[in-house]
Amino acid sequence: MSTSKPIPSPCIQQCRLDDAGQSCLGCRRTLDEIAGWSGFDEMQKQAVWARLRALPLPVVGKHCQRCGAAFRCGEGGPDGGCWCSELPAVLPLVPSGSDCLCPSCLRDTLRQAYAARGLSAPF
Repeated sequence: MSTSKPIPSPCIQQCRLDDAGQSCLGCRRTLDEIAGWSGFDEMQKQAVWARLRALPLPVVGKHCQRCGAAFRCGEGGPDGGCWCSELPAVLPLVPSGSDCLCPSCLRDTLRQAYAARGLSAPF
């Protein structure tokens, strides 16, 4: 019997199937992974998460929730990842239910968060 925390579902409540009808465009799980999740043991759930983490990030066109500027999420960073991966991981930065900030607004928000704690931003 495991005493560890349950492994959370990858579902992000943006459920929509791809054109082939085989994978969710939100969480990127296959139909078999979605249907089987509640019955999967910890090893099976960890295997799904490992597969999802190994996928390249999808590149998505977005608009900043603060200034409205268009930007691309999922590219421009080190090793081909998202540009935001080079910044400190500080969450949440936007209200629940909101989406990403553009590079300029995200950097400004991080600088303000660091300054509010009497720290200088490490970038």
